[in-house]
Amino acid sequence: MDGNSLFFLVFAVLGGLALFILGMGIMSDGLRIAAGPGLRTLLSRATGNRLAGLALGTLLGFLVHSSAASVMLVGFINAGLMSLAQAVAPMLGTNLGTSLSMQLVSFRLTDYCYVGIVAGLVLEMALPHPRAKSVGRALVGFGLLFLGMKTMSAAIAPHRDLLRHYLVAIDGQALSGRLLGVGLAFALTAIIQSSGATIGMAFALADAGVFDSLWQTYPIVVGAQIGTCATALLGSIGTGIDSRRAAAGNLLTNGVNAVVSILLAPLWVPLFAGTSSDLVRQTANAHTLLMVQNCAIFLPIVPFYAVLLRKLFPSRRPPPEPSHLQPGLLEFPEQAIVGCLRELRRVARLCRQSLRLAGETVLFAHSARDVQTIRLNEQAVNEIKRAMKDYLARLARRRLSKRQAILVQHVDRCMSDLERIGDHVESICDASLRRRKSPAAVVDRFSFIMFFQLIEAVLHVLKLLVQAFDPDRDDLPAVADEILLARDDYLQAGATVRAHFTEQVSRRAMTPAAGIFFGEYVSALDRIVRHARNVALAEKQPQFWIKRQKLEKRVELAPDPAREALVDPHDFLERLQAADEP
Repeated sequence: MDGNSLFFLVFAVLGGLALFILGMGIMSDGLRIAAGPGLRTLLSRATGNRLAGLALGTLLGFLVHSSAASVMLVGFINAGLMSLAQAVAPMLGTNLGTSLSMQLVSFRLTDYCYVGIVAGLVLEMALPHPRAKSVGRALVGFGLLFLGMKTMSAAIAPHRDLLRHYLVAIDGQALSGRLLGVGLAFALTAIIQSSGATIGMAFALADAGVFDSLWQTYPIVVGAQIGTCATALLGSIGTGIDSRRAAAGNLLTNGVNAVVSILLAPLWVPLFAGTSSDLVRQTANAHTLLMVQNCAIFLPIVPFYAVLLRKLFPSRRPPPEPSHLQPGLLEFPEQAIVGCLRELRRVARLCRQSLRLAGETVLFAHSARDVQTIRLNEQAVNEIKRAMKDYLARLARRRLSKRQAILVQHVDRCMSDLERIGDHVESICDASLRRRKSPAAVVDRFSFIMFFQLIEAVLHVLKLLVQAFDPDRDDLPAVADEILLARDDYLQAGATVRAHFTEQVSRRAMTPAAGIFFGEYVSALDRIVRHARNVALAEKQPQFWIKRQKLEKRVELAPDPAREALVDPHDFLERLQAADEP
């Protein structure tokens, strides 16, 4: 093969692989959106039953593949919404779900790739409903995926003899060839962070005739299941200890399963080869059956496995505070509301920690670890907000008293305010990272001290906010008054700082760049304090208190409300149209 032919062969294969990965990503995004947010809710609820966790993890892996699904689970653990023991079964399921999605890929549908692309594009452009558009997007991704396989197979086929000569060493009949195939597949999967893409390339090589035996594709399947753990390991950097244990546990389960699969290859390969006459289908079946083997090994010992992970990866730091949104409390609305307040307190602590770290990125040299912690805290707050809204919706279906019904509304708004505080803290971090690239954005010592006092004032407000969500206190309105007083003090200090910055810029004692950045900081701090004020005003409402004598009162589900007749929209549309007239 001359250099020109080699050049086009390499880029045709890489281009086909890129199409395959792109199609897989588009298909996964479309399926995930079409499934809706309920999938995340169901997964976060599957904490008590390992079989339910396995099933939902399998569904998640089928939709978004194991690498992305495992990162999602690591995020749940970091947010405290799932414990280490509760995450093991869904993590096993994500690997099984990925193998089922590859079963679809193994069917020879390459001739219909353009049909999927055209049909999906028509659906996405023509249909107004977001979920229907997502189905169309998934079809486009499905078509691109098969187009990528077709491109790779077509590029490889004319050179099958040459490539077979180079890949002949990957032969699982010998232990050395088996280990070589596992190592190459592991390295490739770890680099591209997609086991599906690695196995898809094996499908293309088998379809082109380069591989002619399951002995050659079997090691690739085994190596890919180890390499897919790299995404979860990278995603766990900077998270809590249990999140890192879960990512390491995923690697350990897949590694043990790979060792078993290597040792049992003389038994499994002839058996799996008998499942189909087509090598691509044999490879897909081997992938699925090896994932079933993985579940069979570890699912019965999930509680003991979590204990083993804690011993293998000890830590002096305590695990993150777990979620207080316990489903078992929903039958006792007063206890459930107490749990919600404790959850709000946990979120307020995360926001205060992030603001302290963001202050360090503003005032001093930042570290990548601190920035990562701020990002992870913000992701945790977002996940907790979704879980809180689902929990409150389930609680609202109970026979609540008038006070409880109104208090639930206040809790929901407080959660939204805390989530916005987290957003503003992250914006301070982002502005600081941008300011590092602007050497002119510096201030004098006196201006620095004034701004530092603002940071201290907001940290004090957030400290009071943490106290304000303590359900064991009987003086919550008094704490709310303290927040409002601290907010008034901040407003005076903030106005003074703004006037000082404006005066400094006008005298050219401060560069305009510094004025812009520090003005952005102050605006973010203003918004944080404003949301804290909203929380304080909610806590001063007469319904915002815990009735201790109701803590043990069990409440049934409320009957479905009677449906009232819908209004006639024409009257309201005419009023809106009239209001739009000049």
